[in-house]
Amino acid sequence: MLSIALVAAAFLVQAPGTAPADVLTAHKVAELRSVVTAEMSPDGTKIAYVLAVPRKPLVDEDGGSWTELHVADVASGATRAFVAGKVNVSAPAWTADGKHIAFLQKRADDKGAALYMIALDGGEARRAEAADESISAYDLHPDGQRVVVIASEPENAERKKLREKGFTQEIYEEDLRSSKPWVGTLFDEAKPAKLAVDGHVSTAQWNAAGDKLAITVSPTPLVDDDYMRKRVQVVSAADGAVLAKVENPGKLGEIAWSPDGARIAMISAGDIHDPTDARLMLVSAGGGAPVEVFPGIEGDTATFAWQGPDSILCVMHRGVEASLEKIVITDPSKAQPKVLVATGGPILTTVSLSDDGLRAAFVASSPTHPPEVFTMAHGEEKPKRVTDSNPMLAKIRLAPQEVVRFKARDGVEIEGLLNRPLDEKKGERYPLILYVHGGPESHHSNGWLTNYGDPAQTAAARGFAVMHTNYRGSTGRGMAFAKLSQADAAGKEFDDLIDAIDHLVGTGLVDKDKVAVTGGSYGGYATAWLSTRYSDRVAAGVMFVGISDKISKVGTTDIPDEEFYVHALHRPWEDWQKMLERSPIFYAGQCKTPLLILHGKDDPRVNPGQSREMYRHLKLRSAAPVRLVLYPGEGHGNRKAAARLDYNLRMQQWIEHYLTGAKGAPPSMDLDYSEAK
Repeated sequence: MLSIALVAAAFLVQAPGTAPADVLTAHKVAELRSVVTAEMSPDGTKIAYVLAVPRKPLVDEDGGSWTELHVADVASGATRAFVAGKVNVSAPAWTADGKHIAFLQKRADDKGAALYMIALDGGEARRAEAADESISAYDLHPDGQRVVVIASEPENAERKKLREKGFTQEIYEEDLRSSKPWVGTLFDEAKPAKLAVDGHVSTAQWNAAGDKLAITVSPTPLVDDDYMRKRVQVVSAADGAVLAKVENPGKLGEIAWSPDGARIAMISAGDIHDPTDARLMLVSAGGGAPVEVFPGIEGDTATFAWQGPDSILCVMHRGVEASLEKIVITDPSKAQPKVLVATGGPILTTVSLSDDGLRAAFVASSPTHPPEVFTMAHGEEKPKRVTDSNPMLAKIRLAPQEVVRFKARDGVEIEGLLNRPLDEKKGERYPLILYVHGGPESHHSNGWLTNYGDPAQTAAARGFAVMHTNYRGSTGRGMAFAKLSQADAAGKEFDDLIDAIDHLVGTGLVDKDKVAVTGGSYGGYATAWLSTRYSDRVAAGVMFVGISDKISKVGTTDIPDEEFYVHALHRPWEDWQKMLERSPIFYAGQCKTPLLILHGKDDPRVNPGQSREMYRHLKLRSAAPVRLVLYPGEGHGNRKAAARLDYNLRMQQWIEHYLTGAKGAPPSMDLDYSEAK
């Protein structure tokens, strides 16, 4: 018999028109704004930041979020919109004198994104540089007169003419155009000059003297090459001649010259099999093999900034928490981090410093708000929040979010984050939603979790517990932990998820017969696995852009080498049977779990055929309810406002129908998208 609390919860979830005004709903999630990046001005008095503003479903023309340019005053906290409205701005940067802000944007007369500048004291933005194709990245020269931009090579003129006449055939993985560095003079009518660099260039940075560029280059624009074969080179800014090559291993993240131009710091993989770029490394400007600054730590470097020629500030992710740490590197082999901001505060994700290194700007979130701008000066103990992009949250009651640690069946300690039911009553058991992150080279941090695909606060407001488990193979705990799931897909990594359920049942919080699982990508793989292999443990599943067939996945993804080097460690043809037995379709015949499957029709990472296979196997071999929803124009995750809201509502509808509702046949395929009043 249902407890009184669960009867009330069941009534609530079946009556979408009765949601209280003071709780988070799918429609309110669709309105949430978030700060994307923040850049400190050279003198430390202003912060330029990009704010993502979602479009309104049913009101605005459908599409992704708008991105606006704003500036915050550090002393007063006052903010001002510089480029706002129906715009898409990215990559803000200050000029050396701090009087202008540069940014990328495509305006009416532009062929693609161009470089613009706007004066801090107001006025219209002016186009400072453009290329034949869209600019993807840039770096301002120290002299304030020149710039290097990254843009792809122009389309072949003859091919363009033929395409305009209807010859739109695509030659798969051959018809590629690499991006190159182009050097130009700001506000000059002359086109920038291309540097003769082999390969596909994704970033370029000037050294302090302005005569060299550190570039990141991969053999081709293919995603697998970008993931696994991107390397650092130092080239002449005059002609692109290679002056030095860096032997960074595996995946590569951000890079930055030291202020004196003697060294380059980078966030790199520790080796070719490291699942993620999270190791801080240093190398001489003369190239060679980089040296890891603090090998073996149980944590990851999320981002960094040079504070001086021999010191670096690092944002470290340590498990579910984040810290700010300083490393003095006069001798990299003996570098020891000094903690400036301890764990337990906001989850920092970016850092930018003033020229003197004494004031920082951050993007950070907490369990009570999405990413915002924070700042901190030398001598202060913790960052302070500058912006409030979602004032409506002040009127919203949010469920408690707490760190959970438990021992897996083999003794490995696993961390996670639990959102408890909003109006939890002591002694009652509640339905559980197990949300599984993708990757698996990713992790949940103790910041803001809720989005269109993660029901952390929306489900908690409707009487559910929501668990986020950093299963083995997750990031945030160093390279050794991230490698624990290799060559064992769906093995101990997903046993950790079952152990998380058992832990929460053991605490008395969760009803073991009312457990749902959901997630996207690798989290979709976990959803399909638990819904088939462990069907007796899961009452509902919502699988998003997930894997169902490990064999066909390798043959249809754009990252087969990444899959091999950092996950499988073997190819399918080396052990067909193992790959088959680690595929959810292998267990489809025993599935009793109602499964909702959703996928972008244009997903290059996990082919939508993976979802079609899962759907068809369940239809042929199981009596379990199943529904497949495809999103035209969406890729590996939903970008547009309408598709995001649809996904959020369908996920909620499916889980509630089978955990606390009528069960039986699937709920209606039609949704009411209007917000409940």
